[in-house]
Amino acid sequence: MALTSAASTDAPPTTSFWALTLGGVGVVFGDIGTSPLYAFREAVHVAAEGAVVTRVIVLGVLSLILWSLLIVVTAKYVLLLLRADNNGEGGTLSLMALGQRAMGRRSVFLMSLGVIGASMFIGDSMITPAISVLSAVEGLKIAAPALEHYVVPLTVGILVVLFAFQRWGTAKVASAFGPVMIVWFSTLAVMGLIHINDDPSVLAAINPWHAVHFMLSHGMVGLVTIGAVFLAVTGGEALYADLGHFGRKPIQTGWLFFVLPSLLVNYFGQGALVLSHPEAVENTFYRMVPENFLVPLIVLATAATVIASQAVITGAFSLISQAVQLGLLPRFEVRYTSETHAGQIYLPRVNMLLLIGVLLLVLLFRSSSGLASAYGIAVSTTMVADGVMGFVVIWKLWGWRPAAAAALIFPFVAVDAIFFSANLLKLMEGAWVPLLFGFLMAAMIWVWRRGSAMLILKTRRTEVPLNDLIQSLEKRPPHIVKGTAVFLTSDPEYVPTALLHNLKHNKVLHEHNVILTIQTAQTPRVDPSERVTMENISDKFSKVRLRFGYMESPNVPKALVIARKLGWQFDIMSTSFFVSRRSLKPAAQSSMPRWQNHLFIALSRSANDATDYFQIPTGRVVEVGTQVTI
Repeated sequence: MALTSAASTDAPPTTSFWALTLGGVGVVFGDIGTSPLYAFREAVHVAAEGAVVTRVIVLGVLSLILWSLLIVVTAKYVLLLLRADNNGEGGTLSLMALGQRAMGRRSVFLMSLGVIGASMFIGDSMITPAISVLSAVEGLKIAAPALEHYVVPLTVGILVVLFAFQRWGTAKVASAFGPVMIVWFSTLAVMGLIHINDDPSVLAAINPWHAVHFMLSHGMVGLVTIGAVFLAVTGGEALYADLGHFGRKPIQTGWLFFVLPSLLVNYFGQGALVLSHPEAVENTFYRMVPENFLVPLIVLATAATVIASQAVITGAFSLISQAVQLGLLPRFEVRYTSETHAGQIYLPRVNMLLLIGVLLLVLLFRSSSGLASAYGIAVSTTMVADGVMGFVVIWKLWGWRPAAAAALIFPFVAVDAIFFSANLLKLMEGAWVPLLFGFLMAAMIWVWRRGSAMLILKTRRTEVPLNDLIQSLEKRPPHIVKGTAVFLTSDPEYVPTALLHNLKHNKVLHEHNVILTIQTAQTPRVDPSERVTMENISDKFSKVRLRFGYMESPNVPKALVIARKLGWQFDIMSTSFFVSRRSLKPAAQSSMPRWQNHLFIALSRSANDATDYFQIPTGRVVEVGTQVTI
């Protein structure tokens, strides 16, 4: 018996460096790029506590924003973690998989960090569209105060259209993202440059002493202000999450030479405006332009926030898809919206849940200032998790000594922990909302993992070893029919349930039977040469293993075509796929609490059909139903 594998000559298309850089500006920096709409304003309001805004407050807030962007975003994510790629891919789950691979085993600790980080990212995916679009539309209150009552309904309308559009994909619109965001960041820079002249002394905030002095002189208010300053760096984790789409160099180039300077110049322009015109603190961003330019700026800001929201929604789809492939969630329905880009996907159930969450946030808080209290806690939690997992990668994978790895990563984790603590102070003001979303997501993952493990143990007790069945069939062979039968199973050492039922009820055996196992690798993608492994175990039975990366779409028929190079003359028209469909019922006595039992059954019923998930033609599938109590 020999194990063989087949190779393929498929090669990924190449894209020019500057095209990737432009695309990165349009997608990667959308969230952090719209922060000037509300970050500086909210931080100053919190620091002033309703009193007069002083020079110490303005310079202190600006210094905190500047050094937060340099330390958290630039140093930690852009210069350090972008180098921690998992076969070119980034993000919390990729970092988790990379850490587990570096340790050579599955780590419960790393798994927990990855689940927490991913869950909080989903919470952020609900808040970002709400606060971004709402803050942009709020410019109407300045342009036409009489339209103030229409801000929330208009925001709801924009968000509904945005989420409704997801089913058609973003391939066509994405081409316009880059140019629009180029205009947006250029506008930010021009606005800032004009207003820095209002009070050039604002540039003194470059000195970190102003941040330290502000913190020392304001006590607890200073810590609360840090929670508002954190609004300026939310979206930093997106730089890492989108690594696989654009690459390290284009993201670094776009950030260091265009996005970061534009953001800093705009923040300093807002500070100078407040120092020279204290009344502008009401809405520092929109007060930077004359009334004649207000409406065009509102339109541009709305477009930028829609793009930022689109990027976060797409990121949520991608993360959920990765979680499904890693076995953290049931198989949600995935629709592919592009024939050329496999990463452009649409998850109907996830899209609906995100829309419901976003609309609830808008209707509950009704203003960007209210949402600012809820924003930040989820992102800061993800950043802490990324920092700890980064330590494992630097230590185990990069080969650094533990002390050296800790010395490098500890300052970043400490800063993230300070931001987390500051945002935790806003718990009763609204920060509980993303924590609730994250907790619900983590609970779903935990229950699904626990229930799946229990289900495997339960079914294992009644399963028959495959070798025993083959020996029994050789002694007493059943009626043989022509064709090939493929039986999908998670454990090739035991007889698939569908095979047992086929023998029990139909009393026939195909002349060629394939025990097919589909595995998800700890890498984003699997080289086609390692896609298929085939093992002949008897004249009528063989085992085939298909391996897919956790960011790939498992297309079984397409992968089996590769098996022809291994000697299997695969023909879809003479092949039948046998799939077991379990119907779960709650047991009278279960080792899981009742609420977990019912949640696991509900998640199982919501899972997408295996036929659709593995892209098997429905006309070639035979489903065998079984009922299991759990």
